[in-house]
This record gives sequence, structure tokens and C-alpha cells, in this order.
Amino acid sequence: MKIGNNYLAILGVTTVTTVMSCSSTKKEYTSFELYPVRMGSLTEMEYTPLATKFFLWSPTAEEVRLMLYDAGEGGHAYETVKMELGENGTWMTSVDKDLLGKYYAFNVKINDKWQGDTPGINAHAVGVNGKRAAIIDWKTTNPEGWESDRRPSLKSPADMIIYEMHHRDFSVDSTSGIKNKGKYLALTEHGTVNSGNQSTGIDHLVELGVTHVHLLPSSDYASIDETKLDENHYNWGYDPVNYNVPDGSYSTDPYQPAVRVKEFKQMVQALHRAGIRVIMDVVYNHTFNTLESNFERTVPGYFYRQKEDGTLANGSGCGNETASERPMMRKFMIESVLYWIKEYHIDGFRFDLMGVHDIETMNEIRKAVNKVDPTICIYGEGWAAEAPQYPADSLAMKGNISHMPGIAVFSDELRDGLCGPVWEKDKGAFLAGVPGGEMSVKFGIVGAIKHPQVRCDSVNYSQKPWAEQPTQMVSYVSCHDGLCLVDRLKASMPGATPEQLVRLDKLAQTVVLTSQGIPFIYAGEEVMRDKQGIDNSYKSPDAINAIDWRRKTTNGDIFTYYKRLIDLRKSHPAFRMGNAEMVRKHLEFLSVEGQNLIAFRLKERANGDSWEDIIVAFNSRTTPARLEIPVGKYTVVCKDGVIDVRGLGTQTGPEVIVPGQSALILSLIHI
Repeated sequence: MKIGNNYLAILGVTTVTTVMSCSSTKKEYTSFELYPVRMGSLTEMEYTPLATKFFLWSPTAEEVRLMLYDAGEGGHAYETVKMELGENGTWMTSVDKDLLGKYYAFNVKINDKWQGDTPGINAHAVGVNGKRAAIIDWKTTNPEGWESDRRPSLKSPADMIIYEMHHRDFSVDSTSGIKNKGKYLALTEHGTVNSGNQSTGIDHLVELGVTHVHLLPSSDYASIDETKLDENHYNWGYDPVNYNVPDGSYSTDPYQPAVRVKEFKQMVQALHRAGIRVIMDVVYNHTFNTLESNFERTVPGYFYRQKEDGTLANGSGCGNETASERPMMRKFMIESVLYWIKEYHIDGFRFDLMGVHDIETMNEIRKAVNKVDPTICIYGEGWAAEAPQYPADSLAMKGNISHMPGIAVFSDELRDGLCGPVWEKDKGAFLAGVPGGEMSVKFGIVGAIKHPQVRCDSVNYSQKPWAEQPTQMVSYVSCHDGLCLVDRLKASMPGATPEQLVRLDKLAQTVVLTSQGIPFIYAGEEVMRDKQGIDNSYKSPDAINAIDWRRKTTNGDIFTYYKRLIDLRKSHPAFRMGNAEMVRKHLEFLSVEGQNLIAFRLKERANGDSWEDIIVAFNSRTTPARLEIPVGKYTVVCKDGVIDVRGLGTQTGPEVIVPGQSALILSLIHI
């Protein structure tokens, strides 16, 4: 990126100078830290029938214009209003007429150059493709009963079971039986079934038993042209434009600003009524582009980090990285999160490339959210794409998570300990029968905390425990990024039979759902979804990304296993202790002979469990394995790819056989 004169200006001497053009007053600052901070809310528009007030924080501007439009796209402004500079770099004006149904944009002049139209950084409603902000009647956006909508109860983050989905993937296929395919409203439809008369959509989620739905980015993003939705373009949505507006491509009418708002609320309401919380995937770490972004057109340079030579830092790998440590960016992020909680009743946030953000900002977000509801979850990727332009010890990286109480990160140690190195998809690990990943898996089983039986010098990526509590670790084997589980198994085990793939799929998720972290499932894994070997399907067609709901019929056994595995975790608090001291006291790894075998005991009614002792063993060998266990009589809960909490028979210690490529779970019978 070329550095324009505006960058040189803001790095100049702190003075107040008179700009000859239009006789306006302009301030220049020696550093971004000296920029004034707008007090109060970052609201940019306040509507009443009598008058609408407009505000824009742009401290280096010479002039700011407000343009009013009749439509969300096309045509010219029917009125242009000059804004006046107020306190703390905030420009203001008032239009004394009823502007309901109108649209607006700002244009900022810096160094005699108009930066280009922007709806501002804090638009709450927009027209098609998000180029202009909209003035709507917010009362019309609340579905019936919205005031009484409440998030489902949650006692502990350890009780969470997260299901990550993309709106389009989940419902767009013809086999879904869903009317509003690829839309927010898809998650409001009950009674939908596949050709085998098995539930799909929201009923499927209820049947599966997950507690949280994690939605891939749903705020307004750039890569889908909302005027050409008939072309069925696809994108994950990690290219944000307007952070505080639902994306129009998932609404039934992107031309009507209120429609996307109401339909998003209807989706949240329906999920809440079904007992499921809603998590938003938020992408504050970068913008789709830089020069044309709303940030840059409002206050050039300020919202992004720069390298020493003035060029843009790129910790996101997407061309820029935002400067969360700067007061107005931090303020923006906090207000944005709170806005989604207040206006849309959102129950949690997954931060994309959270390692780009600074620790202080993430802690301030956590504190602000706690004041509303401490059960609202916050987790993210504890890494960045490239090294951010900020001190490493001050970034919200995985290794620093102990300094961020109440915030969790994904465990790539567990993922790659099970599946193999994520960037080398043909190389396997524990699941493929490759020795050496056992300690990484154990690290994940205890929730990335300090445990006397976990030697961190043998753990991949981390040489020390990084979580203070197990609820700071998200356990998973696959997500939207990289290969999904079935494709990963096929890539690392090209000779595996269909039966072996099923066994290993079940084994992988058994590890995830019996670990002490927060379990996370990628949508469709419960029916053995694949993406035909594509590991970066961010813009692949529906033929790659869509879930084929016929798989629920053909892979009914896998779905049943997942469902019962989730029920096992929910029924037995020993699997979700949520406290590090309790884990160290009650979770004991058993001695095993050889490699590719892991076993542990949850002892002494861990976390008040009704089962006195629980034995869990994972055998990734192709052959059965002998395991010594404490003497006693046990109920077999899981064996050979079958789960039943009521019992599958009995087993007497001190030695048991663990079938190949499967899990064994036993509960001690109290005599």
C-alpha cells in the first residue's frame, strides 16, 4: 500500500493550523495516542420524527459532509449538509425533518481530498451491499414476544457443547427439507425432514443435544453481491464491512434494511426457545480492504497498525491488522459486542485471530460483558496469521491466556495430536496409529492445565500449560478451516476402509467430548460430512460446502453415537469439572503398555458424579489392546462404537480388552 499525504500529516507536529481551503480548522498529531477520544456512546445517528442528529468522529478532518438519499443504492444525494466540528474530534449536525426511510452517508475531507462515501464506522442498518446507512423504525424489527426472549440457562462454561455452522452450509441443500434455504429463517423452521423422514434444521440440533450454535460471520461482509443472490455466490464471511449490521445475503430481502434485522432476531428467538444459545463469529482483527474501508475513510491510519516504515502491518494475513490498543478502536469493539448482546440477544462471541488483539482490550471486553451476564461466552483463535505489530507478551495469544480469565482459546495441541499437523494433511498422528501424539492428547484431555502426569516437553506447540482453568480450552478435531474430520482421516490414511473411517470418526469425537475443556463440533461431522478434500473452502460452491442431509439416513449409526456421546457428557458431571484443582484431584491417567493407547480414570465421584469411578480408554491401534484397571465390577457404557448410558453389559477388572480403533468407557458398580 502506498502511504499518502494523510499519513504524513497525522505523524507531524502537534499544532493547530489554519487550512486555507474553506477556512476550516485542522489538527495534526505527533502520534495516534494523542488523538482525542469521543466521550459517551459512538452513536452516529439519533432519529426522532421531528429531527435526526448525526455525529462522526474524525479528528483530522478539514470538512465533513452528510449526504441524504432516497434509496440504498444508485442515484444522487437529494441533500448535502455541512457538519460542524464539536468536542473531541466529533462532527455534528441536525436535520429538522422526518427522515424515516431515508439513507445517508458521510464524506470526510483531509488534506484537500475527499475520502469517499462511508456509512460511518457504526451503522446499525444499511441498504443493499452496505454502502449507505439507513434510518428505520426499530420497533418494527422486534418479532412478537421479543421482549420476553431469554437466553437458555447455563450453570458453567464446562456445560457448553458448541456446534459451528455456516448459514448456507446448514440448510441450502435440496435434501434439507427447509424452505428458507441459506437464510436466517432456516433456523426458525420446525418439522423439516430429509427424504428418510429424519429431522433436519433446528429440530436436528435439538435432537443432537448441543447447547450452543456458533454462527460463522453473520455481520455485513463484502464478498457477496447482494444484488445478485440468484448467482449463488459463496463465502465464509471473514471480510467485514459493517460490523454492527446483519449480512443481507442471509435475509429474504437485502434491499429492505429492516428485514435482515428482524429475521436475525427471529432466528435467535427460535434457537432460544429450542434451548440453544447463539454465538457470533466476530472479525474485528481486519477489514476487507483498507483504503476503501469505513475506518480509513473516516480517520485515515488510526484504526490500523503500521510498521516502522509506515506500511501496513498484516497480522491478519488479509492486508491489514486493526489497532485494538488504541482507545477508539478498543471503545468500538466493546460497544459493538455490547450492541449485539443488547439488540440481538447474542449469547457469546468467537474472536477470529484473537491473537492480533491486545490482552487489555480482551479483558475490558470480558469485564463489560460480565456486567450484563457472566454466562455469555468469549473464546477465540489464540494465534495470528503473521506476527502482529505489537509486543508479543501483550497480545491475546494462546500462551498468554492465563492473563485473560473467562476467555478461552482453541487447542491445536489436541487437534493435531489426534489428526496430525494441520499444514501437512497427508501426515497423521494418534488416530492414524502414528506414535508420538499421546502426550498432546493427554494435554487436551486435562484442559491444557498443569497436571502432574502431563509432560509438557512432549506436547506439540506448547512447552508449558497455558490454561489456568480447563474452561479456557476449546477441544476440537476440525472446524470450517482446514480439512473436516472425514477428509482429514482419508488424507492421512488413504488405505482406510469405510468401516475404519467410521470407527476413527467415533473415536476422535469421544476424545473431544470426554475431555475437560469446552467441546466443539463442526456442523455435519455427526453425519460424516465431507468437503471432497478441499481444505480452504471459503469460496467453494455449495457442491463442496453444503451438508447433504441424506447422510443422516445413510450414517444414522454415527449420528446416534454422537447424540449418545453428548448425552453421556451432559448426564455425568465428571466429564465437565471446570475446575483445575478438581481435575488434578480426580483425573488420573492409567499405565499402559506400548503406544497409541491412552487411558484415564475419573475417580471418587468426580464433581459429584453418580458414578463412583469412570474408566475411559482410547485405542487407535488396529488390534485390540490389553489394559490393567483397578479391581472391581464395571458397567460397560461404550464399547466397539456403541454407547448406552444404561449399560451394554458388565466387565470385571483387573484386566480388560479395548477393541481396536475405538473407545472403551466403564463405570464402577458400587457394591
